[in-house]
Amino acid sequence: MARVNKFGRILLSTGAIGVAGITYSAAIERRHWTLRRATMPVLAEDASPLRVLHISDLHMTPNQQSKQRWVAELADLDPDLVVNTGDNLAHPQAVPAALRAMGPLLDRPGVFIFGSNDYYGPKPKNPARYLLPSTKTKRVHGEPLPWRDLRAALTERGWLDATHKHHDLEAGGIKIHVAGLDDPHLHLDRYEMIEGKPPADAQLNLGVTHSPEPRVLDCFAEDGYDLVMAGHTHGGQLRVPGYGALTTNCELDRHRARGASRWGERMGLHVSAGLGTSPYAPVRFACPPEATLLTLLPKSPNPAATSDDSEKRAPYEAGEGIR
Repeated sequence: MARVNKFGRILLSTGAIGVAGITYSAAIERRHWTLRRATMPVLAEDASPLRVLHISDLHMTPNQQSKQRWVAELADLDPDLVVNTGDNLAHPQAVPAALRAMGPLLDRPGVFIFGSNDYYGPKPKNPARYLLPSTKTKRVHGEPLPWRDLRAALTERGWLDATHKHHDLEAGGIKIHVAGLDDPHLHLDRYEMIEGKPPADAQLNLGVTHSPEPRVLDCFAEDGYDLVMAGHTHGGQLRVPGYGALTTNCELDRHRARGASRWGERMGLHVSAGLGTSPYAPVRFACPPEATLLTLLPKSPNPAATSDDSEKRAPYEAGEGIR
């Protein structure tokens, strides 16, 4: 009987820890908005530093007011360029909320592409499927979302839709060439529409994609792009301290699930951990929602991506979710 009681106490303790962890992940960490900073030497040698704000994976629903306020306040960082790598929506009525969040940032130069959750709404799924390799899961689409309305509003304010397009712009005194893809996660990417060497006189050749699939990254690297920016992974969404992301939900290796790294010999890669989750899987663990302020510098003889630990955090707000 003593053994049974001891075993029962262990089970109860383990269960209590599990419940506490789930409660923290669902109620607190997923609203623990965080600003990360990173430095990447990817510019031409004659370029001045460029401040780029990377936002991704808002997965916005209409009543997520603290997220809207926090994203809007990122305009105070005064970035030279804003890059949005998709999955802005998670509800058919979320376009006004997404625009409230991005509104002050729309006064700055910006580029964007869309992800799968701009096109289709979320659906309830078995959370265990998220841990399976992406090739082992069958895709189930939700209801169509009003991505065209979002695109019209963003382009009306001056942001550039880089979906299968080339653009040349100037931001922060830097000549930038940008090219982007439709979402590789849905196999909508058509690299042949943008393939070819970028212009030699650009001080930054930038590729944008939602899902950082290696086949896409290889194409950008082969053509000579300096930097590719992506989202989609949620940083793993569930991370184990000392181990990292459990999955990337794509073919990218889990060690690159978030942050700055190098792809190949000369191209930089930045993957945003994003600012949201599916309303049906509202959990993050050891992976708070985030945006990143990148400081891009001229290339060095031995290029590498570096980052610091400074973060801007905001209190969470209860009562958010789908409605």
